[in-house]
Amino acid sequence: MNISADNAIVRLEDVRLSFGQTQVLKGIDLTVNRGDAVSIIGPSGSGKSTILRCINALVQPQSGRITVGGTRVDQLTKETERISIRKRVGIVFQQYNLFPHLTVLDNIVLAPTRILGSDRREAEKLARELLDKVRLTEKANAYPGQLSGGQQQRVAIARALAMKPELVLFDEVTSALDPETVGEVLWVIRDLIRDGMTSILVTHEMRFAEEISDTVVFTENGRIVDQGSPEHIFHSADNPRVRQFVSGLSGRGGVRGGEGI
Repeated sequence: MNISADNAIVRLEDVRLSFGQTQVLKGIDLTVNRGDAVSIIGPSGSGKSTILRCINALVQPQSGRITVGGTRVDQLTKETERISIRKRVGIVFQQYNLFPHLTVLDNIVLAPTRILGSDRREAEKLARELLDKVRLTEKANAYPGQLSGGQQQRVAIARALAMKPELVLFDEVTSALDPETVGEVLWVIRDLIRDGMTSILVTHEMRFAEEISDTVVFTENGRIVDQGSPEHIFHSADNPRVRQFVSGLSGRGGVRGGEGI
């Protein structure tokens, strides 16, 4: 089923999800167009990360529609179908989840060769190109334990890109990092977005979100309270809760460790 002739790659319509008696998503409506960068901001526990997990078929809502590139993700019932959507939608988590016994190069090559059936030499060639893109060319033969947290997160980004996804989801990718290494990760994401990568980012980096986003979405208590351009959300929002949240974080959310990058 095709979503339509428009440019949308992701469409969520009245998506609702509960864990037991706890309502986590209470009617989410969201559209993401190809080539756009969308940042989702809001207080902890507001449903931000759950939205990403719904898009990537890691959790399934009780009701509503989720369409990704023409596929009704909310209707997938088989694990093979869910794996198929994850080939097209990459996700980078807070934790790097690299295999400690594999080199950086092998961590990146593993999924394309095993899941996509890519030729090893072609996969290695792409992996080295991606390492150059995330500024880790010299670390191909290193092991994750020999890298800083920021370097491991950049490897995780390269690993996601190795699957050649249509869309990349970033779930608080700087939250577990030392402040001095946050900037190097944001620098890489900024470059990828400038190159036209379609992305949805859950982030507390307010100034970064303002700089790179086409649309910013504010969530609270499982609902989208407001969404619009960075100018609207950060400087002219009508909703007092949005203004309060943004002003409360205005001194925290820059490119820590990488001002001016």
